[in-house]
Amino acid sequence: MDFNVLSAARYSLRKFSTRPVEPEKLALILEAGRNAPTAHNNQPQRIFVLQSARALEKVLDCMGGRFVSPVMLAVAYDPAVSWKRETDGKEHGEIDAAIAATQMMLQAADLGLGTTYVGMFEPEKLLAAFPEMAGTVPIALLPLGYPAEGAHPSRLHADRIPLEEMVKHL
Repeated sequence: MDFNVLSAARYSLRKFSTRPVEPEKLALILEAGRNAPTAHNNQPQRIFVLQSARALEKVLDCMGGRFVSPVMLAVAYDPAVSWKRETDGKEHGEIDAAIAATQMMLQAADLGLGTTYVGMFEPEKLLAAFPEMAGTVPIALLPLGYPAEGAHPSRLHADRIPLEEMVKHL
């Protein structure tokens, strides 16, 4: 798909079907996250695939029970390997992980799947529920799956401020 079409068409899916995500499509999505550029190529992004009924139940409890999907990707970063800017110590792990999440969301859309970037969850509760995530900083949950019948973008999806308001040529 043409990138401009893809980036404009991709939307935050909030209603998922129960259709399973094919392993080969999931592998392509995870590869997109692995290929994401990172500061100094430190690659601190960590992606946890939650697919079992028990894992999905536990993660829903950490986010208030929203966004029931066949797969949930927990996106985090490892602060032990992330780059910190020398001048002020600015942590770039969250930025790197967000870039990986973006690439995975776009790859999912290109494959006919939907996602939404969920920042509304309890990180401490997530880390307690999944000890495998110890040592990481979770930044987002990405519900992943096929759109349910009747799913559509929110009414605000196409609302964008004018480019002239967003961009300043200096």
